[in-house]
Amino acid sequence: MKNAHDDQEMQSVYDFSDGVRGKYIERYRDGTNVVVLDPDVVEYFPDHDSVNDALRHMAAIIKRQQKANQ
Repeated sequence: MKNAHDDQEMQSVYDFSDGVRGKYIERYRDGTNVVVLDPDVVEYFPDHDSVNDALRHMAAIIKRQQKANQ
């Protein structure tokens, strides 16, 4: 599956002179919630909204089953 970034090319020169080294390192050390999907799953869940929607529905099913088993 092709995404919008596939058509973009790297520029020959980038200016990082105003960049700040380690700007986000503390956030990174605190952890991340990035999940990489396998290609066969991306076919069904192409964006974060579709993944979150599916997980919310699954969470509701799990919650109902847990209540039924109590």
